Amino acid sequence: MWAIRQHRFGAAEELRYEEVPDPTPGDGQVRIRVESAGVHVVDTAIRRGEPGPFPPPDLPMTPGREVAGVIDAVGLGVDSARQGQRVVAHLGAASGGYAELAIAAVTSLQPVADGLDADAAVAMIGTGRTTMAILDLAPPSDRDVMLVTAAAGGIGTLLVQAGRNAGATVAAVAGGDRKVALARELGASIAADYERHDWAGRVRSALGERRVTTVFDGVGGAIGHTALGLLGHGGRFVLYGWSTGTPTDLNETELDHRAVTVVRLERPADLRPLETRALAAAASGRIVPVVGQRFALRDAADAHRAIETRGTVGKTVLRP
Repeated sequence: MWAIRQHRFGAAEELRYEEVPDPTPGDGQVRIRVESAGVHVVDTAIRRGEPGPFPPPDLPMTPGREVAGVIDAVGLGVDSARQGQRVVAHLGAASGGYAELAIAAVTSLQPVADGLDADAAVAMIGTGRTTMAILDLAPPSDRDVMLVTAAAGGIGTLLVQAGRNAGATVAAVAGGDRKVALARELGASIAADYERHDWAGRVRSALGERRVTTVFDGVGGAIGHTALGLLGHGGRFVLYGWSTGTPTDLNETELDHRAVTVVRLERPADLRPLETRALAAAASGRIVPVVGQRFALRDAADAHRAIETRGTVGKTVLRP
């Protein structure tokens, strides 16, 4: 089979398209003929050898932790009737998804509903389940004014739609005209370009007398701090990441004075119910994952560069 291999940590050029032996599933495992593999910002950090949610992998390795496709072989202890089933799986620290064939534990598999394509399934197995966990921390309602930073990203596009579905007023913040337009298409009532210095004033003016009740922040840094400033008295600040590399500065004295509740995303003990809910939401059409970029497997390095230069919207996938 063909796969992406990485022999040393470093720049995107370290992702090599190579021919390697077909993998064989072991006990309790299946082999998936991959139709779509997810690319995540965490993958770029792993490639660089930076610390993160997973320990640094042994090299050489094949990156990729999200795959969807068809089971074409099963290991010992797995019902042979599972061959031919359409499935999606999050491989965890095991990786191996940037390949024509990938090995997954049978316990990690989720069925892919009829009518849901592989790209959408991959978008929901990782990014979707994280979004469900975020929404559980601060469920939106029709009384809320929610502000979403990075609103054109994988999680942001899903949060905007969830807010729209709940009847909330959604203020979306994204970088550049293309991303702002996407946020509006997904249901944001207000959309502002954070590359403009006056973006906060534009949001405040559009809201009039209303105040933001919940901020969903995955950006951090100056943008996160400005978003915090838009939050009304007694509001919720949901912190789930910092793509800028710097968490939002949270001054405890200021937070207490404004009665702001800070909610931080923690990794849930059981992820499967979140995966099931995310996939069901996509299958029903309540939430439509945005797959903004599709790259050929051999072009994985280009996919990483696009993510690192913020040239992507929604989910990015590789197609073998």
